[in-house]
Amino acid sequence: MGEVFSELVGQDRAVETLRRAVDGRRHAMTHAWLFVGPPGSGRSNAAKAFAAALQCPRGGCGECEECRTSLSAAHPDVTLLRTEQLSIGVAETRALVGRANMVPVKGRYQIVIVEDADRITERGADALLKGLEEPEPATVWLLCAPSADDVIVTIRSRCRTVRLVTPSDEAVTQLLIQRDGISPALAAHAARAAQGHIGRARMLARHDEARIRRREILTLPGRLTSVTACLDAAENLVSSAADEAQQATAEVDTRERSALEEALGVGTRGVRVRSAQAALKELEDQQKLRVKRLQRDALDRVLTELTGYYRDVLAVQTAPEVALVNADLADEITPVAHRSTPEQTVRALDAILEARTALEGNVAPQLALEAMLLGVSLAARS
Repeated sequence: MGEVFSELVGQDRAVETLRRAVDGRRHAMTHAWLFVGPPGSGRSNAAKAFAAALQCPRGGCGECEECRTSLSAAHPDVTLLRTEQLSIGVAETRALVGRANMVPVKGRYQIVIVEDADRITERGADALLKGLEEPEPATVWLLCAPSADDVIVTIRSRCRTVRLVTPSDEAVTQLLIQRDGISPALAAHAARAAQGHIGRARMLARHDEARIRRREILTLPGRLTSVTACLDAAENLVSSAADEAQQATAEVDTRERSALEEALGVGTRGVRVRSAQAALKELEDQQKLRVKRLQRDALDRVLTELTGYYRDVLAVQTAPEVALVNADLADEITPVAHRSTPEQTVRALDAILEARTALEGNVAPQLALEAMLLGVSLAARS
């Protein structure tokens, strides 16, 4: 048993908790679970693996139809909500509660997985609360969020929390080698650069453009030689993130609009023009929110890379025995560390943290990035 849990690297304690529930040990199973952990730790993968193990007659063999369909979200009794919007509203949540109340068609449980439970609005949380308070006997809710504090207290108080941790570089390296066939050297490099984020490590290991993009970001601090350079760099970063988001969504946007137009009968006689226009406008608004989220995700990766860079600078300055995240850039990081002080490095890290906070508070990305890069540049000269 337990093959569905094989890719949850470095999560032995969490896996043991889930296996106890699958085995039906006393007090181990409950109807609502909250998976929390840092980005890249595998929250949604853990939830899907648990769903598969609960549906599997052998407790998670990873080979049967129940396991395969549960892991791919194709099982009729496993519902997966993966939002690409900034929030999950009350209508979506009510639909999930309705789904959760259905009797299982095929499996042992009716399981609902919410990948971004921290994005549920207050009204949505009120609707979800009713489902959690009065669950059907075979219903299981699996919610995922970065931390328990990110979920409304009335929701998290009704869930059993499963805490995932950042996996070690060695564990991620072995996963890339065994699962993806990556060479040991490249796998080790990607795992270290990704700082425990499995998805990011896989991207760096498999795609040249991802490694090139990372290199461009990490050489950015050395190019911030003037106010104009800072403003230009901010504009380029925001524009690049927007282009990345547009490219990622262009095909699905077109497909969604075509499907909606067909459903509404656009271009045919008898179509209700105003209703059709309103529906298309709503879809357009949702698609814009999706692009906005993906752009913010791209910018977040920029901030993560820069944080790792200055973490390495600070390590050289204060703890040279500590291994560098960006060991491949040691020849560039070491001179920067020697030309500056730890206090300057901390100020640069503070500027990056302030940018992250600003973006989370919906400050315009251009303004947030300009302020950050000016702060980083000023820290280097002060």
